[in-house]
Amino acid sequence: MKATKRRTVLLLPALALTLGATGTVAAAQPPSAAPSHTGGWTLGWAAAMQRPSAGFEPNWSEAGFSHQTVRQVVRVTAGGKGARIRLSNQYGGSPLKVAGATIARTGKGAAVSPGSLRQLSFGRAASTVIPAGGQATSDAVDLKVKPLESVTVTLYLPETTGPATAHLQGYATSYRAAGDRRADATGSAFTATTHSWYYLSGVEVTGAPARRDTVVALGDSITDGFGAVNDSNTRYPDQLANRLAAAGRPRPVLNAGIGGGMVLSDSAWYGERAGTRLRRDVLDNPRVGTMIVLAGLNDIGFSEIDVPSFKPNPDRSVAELIAGHRDLIRRAHAKGVKVIGGTLLPMKGADYYTPRAAAKIAQLNQWIRTSGEYDGVVDFNKAVADPSDPQRIAPRYDSGDHKHPNAAGYAAMAAAVAPVVLR
Repeated sequence: MKATKRRTVLLLPALALTLGATGTVAAAQPPSAAPSHTGGWTLGWAAAMQRPSAGFEPNWSEAGFSHQTVRQVVRVTAGGKGARIRLSNQYGGSPLKVAGATIARTGKGAAVSPGSLRQLSFGRAASTVIPAGGQATSDAVDLKVKPLESVTVTLYLPETTGPATAHLQGYATSYRAAGDRRADATGSAFTATTHSWYYLSGVEVTGAPARRDTVVALGDSITDGFGAVNDSNTRYPDQLANRLAAAGRPRPVLNAGIGGGMVLSDSAWYGERAGTRLRRDVLDNPRVGTMIVLAGLNDIGFSEIDVPSFKPNPDRSVAELIAGHRDLIRRAHAKGVKVIGGTLLPMKGADYYTPRAAAKIAQLNQWIRTSGEYDGVVDFNKAVADPSDPQRIAPRYDSGDHKHPNAAGYAAMAAAVAPVVLR
């Protein structure tokens, strides 16, 4: 990967800033530079950014936007008295102009909660231009949000953007309207929808306790939430956040899953390998204390079948996967982050199940359970396996493809990992 020149970025921590003139280019960061986190900022929500591609269902990433407003709903797992957003143009081919942005507490559908809409600024200007490959952080606004509450972020994109940096499998409805509708309190103008997120890579909150207790779940589509019902917030990291809060020990929980993601291989469709995006999606985030790793199933499965969207598909050995896991552990430990290893789920009956794949899963899981190299281990495999056929997901936990859990399966995974996180 080509090295990116670092640039110092000053962020303004004051709340309720006055908007400046439009058209000013705000300070932006190249993807290799970690944002400043002075002032007690905590990431309440984040998404791993991807190159524009078709994804698993129709989305707007390849077409991009032109004189349109995109409205996106996300649930924060940390609350605070103020908020700001992160925007990413990491995979953009040209500078991205954002003519204006707002944040609000979420109403019904595309509507926002009355009286909660706040205009966002960038370096005291109402608009910003984010260089290709860069990112920007808004100024702060005074907006009180509670843990596990949803917020709505609206971006007005006045020019043709070209293909859009996105998170393709959001499993949450995003909305689009013609023209500038960022200040709309109702959702009536937002008539087009997808289930992806665009440009929005994070929502930060301030005023939360300054503890290094954020949990980040790193993984593939099982972490990302494939099989969960859209807009239900029932992915396993969502349900983990619920459990920690119910136990009286709430913590921010961030989802760094990418559908199709792998430990050892990059993909234009499925995103970069775990080691490539570890720093950006996990270690550079503020207050991260624990990382959960659930990864390797696609490395094994893609070597078993012909996947047109992933070429070449190398035959990965268990020894290679163990080396990849060790690299993640080593780099996290160097940053003082504890790492929980999750065993791979059973997948008998899935599209890329073979006896050889099952043997690799068993070998890798045995290493995860017994090597002692992880700070903690969660046996996701056992949590969702069918007792009568342990190589298969239990029918009550199966989304239907014999590889991804449903909401009940994700609840079982959250129940298994919560005690390990709390220990």
